Amino acid sequence: MTGPIHWAKNAAKAHWPALRLRSILLGVLLFTALMPGLGAIFLRVYENVLVRQTEAELIAQAAAYDAAFDLAWPGPKGPIPPPAPDDDASRSYGRSDASRPDYFTPDALTIDLNTMPILPQRPQPEDAAPGPDPDALAAARQIEPLVAETRRTTLAAILILDARGVVLSQGPFFGKSYAFLPEVQSAMAGRSQSLLRRRGDYQPRYAFEVLSRASAIRVHYARPIMLDDRTVGVLLLSRSPRALFRGIYDDLGKIALGFAIIVIVIVSLAGLLSRAIARPIELLTQASAHVGRGGSEVPPTPATATIEIRALFDNFRRMATQIDQRSRYLRDFAAAMSHEFKTPLTGIRGALELLDEHGDTMSAAERQRFIANAQGDAERLSRLVARLLELARADMADADEESSTPVSEAVNRIADARRDAGFDIVTRLTSDLPDVSVPLEVLEAVLTTLIENSRQAGAGRIMIIATAEDGHLDLTVSDDGPGVPLADRERLFEPFFTTKRDRGGTGLGLPIARSLLAGSGSGIDFVDSERGACFRLHLRKRGQA
Repeated sequence: MTGPIHWAKNAAKAHWPALRLRSILLGVLLFTALMPGLGAIFLRVYENVLVRQTEAELIAQAAAYDAAFDLAWPGPKGPIPPPAPDDDASRSYGRSDASRPDYFTPDALTIDLNTMPILPQRPQPEDAAPGPDPDALAAARQIEPLVAETRRTTLAAILILDARGVVLSQGPFFGKSYAFLPEVQSAMAGRSQSLLRRRGDYQPRYAFEVLSRASAIRVHYARPIMLDDRTVGVLLLSRSPRALFRGIYDDLGKIALGFAIIVIVIVSLAGLLSRAIARPIELLTQASAHVGRGGSEVPPTPATATIEIRALFDNFRRMATQIDQRSRYLRDFAAAMSHEFKTPLTGIRGALELLDEHGDTMSAAERQRFIANAQGDAERLSRLVARLLELARADMADADEESSTPVSEAVNRIADARRDAGFDIVTRLTSDLPDVSVPLEVLEAVLTTLIENSRQAGAGRIMIIATAEDGHLDLTVSDDGPGVPLADRERLFEPFFTTKRDRGGTGLGLPIARSLLAGSGSGIDFVDSERGACFRLHLRKRGQA
């Protein structure tokens, strides 16, 4: 059982569409808001179906009485109707054939509970003069046993009238007239008519029955009895439609199925919300706690997550990676800074201890030498603090998206300012170079650092070349100096790494340069070269993400 379920889950995840959170919430809220309306529409439609079903039963019952009345008619009759067309389709669907186009004459259902007016209860009949038609009365007497027998089953009220609307059925209304009723007048004119009237004896029998419009009405149907294209009588039938809640009870299985479908839809929507929103958020909560404890692993983004939560997972994953990198950087930085500060502090402390313990016995030259050493160490500490502040400002600097610096102008100005008789700076720049999204002062600071490093390394010539690529501009700075030893190349951008410590180097120039460029979405890398040192500045063009 686990195999198919596992396969189905994997298939669903593989083909799961990317959904937005607002779309899911909108769908759920719309479905929730529409449920009462859909239920009301269902009840209205179902109730109307019950009423129309009652009308159809009355029409079918009246058609049988009509045929029996025709057969029982004592007077002269017209020709016997021809047999039905020998056509399966005609018998099945009520279509007429070409030779007898009017053979099938079904009565259309006309009742609509939502639009048809409900008339008052049917009034008492009026006195009639003269009496009933003798032929119609004789035919009515013939079919009365049939009417009485079927009434026991159908519970319909059935009255047979003659062509003038006089009641022919036995009972208290015999001999009285219903010719004033609109449905009887329509039947006397040869047209069937159905309408709705209120029930005078209505008493609720089922719970909530008052909510049904059909509970307190009766369906009335008047049908003309035709012989030789003339009306010889009227059939007046009425019956209460099946009550809505009685119908619901009778169709409880179907309604239960519909309710089950609704429950399944609601459970499915709840599962969708769980898979698309709740579960991914729980995973992200667990991941944030893990990262807070020093971890860096983030679980894979759930395939069923919404677009917004997927973006949140991606951003959180990048944040966790950056936090981990920053934590390692800080650990390494703290260790390096401790080492860098420890050496001059040790020298200063040692000089002070010697001066304190043996100052009186030292010569002036010895005291001056120890003081000079302490001053040198203090100056180194001062330089380290200043450079650390520069590195901190570079790391914390916000990117200026509006920055726009013309590369040619900035490079040429730096080259002219740093070029002298023993140190040449050659530039190869074209006039159509695009502006870069790096502040002018940042570009100048980075170029100045590279040029001074080359000068201190003993280079006599620097070449600066610019090449434009899609989305960025590469600025290559190379010199003809001794280059960087292979073993030191991977550590060039480590804070405090320097080969010029004896000349006052702090090892923070290149890290500061990289941080300054990173704040503008750019970067700097060391490029292997056959001679000298070569660095490539990867500058972001203005307007590029």
